[in-house]
Amino acid sequence: MTDLRTVPLLVFGPYNEDGLAGLREVFDVRQLERRDIALLPEGERPVIRALALGGHLPNEAMDLLPNLEIIGHFGVGYDGVDAAHAASRGIAVTNTPDVLTDEVADTALALVLMTVRDLVRAENHARSGEWERSGPFPLTPLSLRGRRLGIMGLGRIGLAIAQRAESFGLAIEYHNRTRRSDVDYGYHASLRELAEAVDILLVAAPGGAGTERAVNAEVLRALGPKGVFINIGRGSTVDEPALIEALQNGTIAAAGLDVFADEPRIPDPLRALQNVVLLPHVASASRDTRIAMGNLVTENLTRWFLGETLASPVPESENAGLVRRSDRAR
Repeated sequence: MTDLRTVPLLVFGPYNEDGLAGLREVFDVRQLERRDIALLPEGERPVIRALALGGHLPNEAMDLLPNLEIIGHFGVGYDGVDAAHAASRGIAVTNTPDVLTDEVADTALALVLMTVRDLVRAENHARSGEWERSGPFPLTPLSLRGRRLGIMGLGRIGLAIAQRAESFGLAIEYHNRTRRSDVDYGYHASLRELAEAVDILLVAAPGGAGTERAVNAEVLRALGPKGVFINIGRGSTVDEPALIEALQNGTIAAAGLDVFADEPRIPDPLRALQNVVLLPHVASASRDTRIAMGNLVTENLTRWFLGETLASPVPESENAGLVRRSDRAR
């Protein structure tokens, strides 16, 4: 049996502290605090057999690790890792689905409420003493009553959001690449058609070339002047300049954003707007959930080197037959 403490594992860049502690209990961990493979001495690169990270891994960095077998991605969205390129080299990739679904769905509904009811400014009205000085906070023009929620990306997280939203009385419609056969929600073959049909458009889709700037000026115009846009997916799914313009000129009413195109940098015009709620990418950011994510990364890496089936390989790895270590030699 493989002694996992002898397996050299590279942590590529900043990593959750609880997750890092879990990896150190099992593997021979080397860490680069910045995502720069040049910081790893050339003599150590052939030694690395596993890699853990949360974020972007350039193919050039991957290719400088000739004996890399598996990449454990800390997060459900793995668009920062070219899993197809990894599969072409016989490298398995895993992610952390399911364990963060409920936390993200809870945050999504909170963001909807904060945005529709303008609760951030209402809280500031109370905290600042403005309530006492100037009287009640103005009535909010928007409400959830009688509204339709459109979800772009009805996967695990999107479905969990839809189920929660139903309890608020919201009617649900969605857009996916393909229609789901296990739900009765209204399906729209295009994102523009979905935006036109709903009052709140919520993105729960992954990043990548297939969704790059999918929410564009045309989609925002279709959402309309009473429409609300919510994004807890990826900042890359939105044409951010078009969104800013739509918020500035009243093309849409408001937006609630947990993700941005160039995190952690948020454009000044977006930060200056009063009709937008901004969160610093915290949808899954509870310690309990992050511990569960770290545990799943460790479990996948452990299973690989013990010759067991991976708990959560990404589709590219599954399609390449890379679900256990013995498959790699075939």
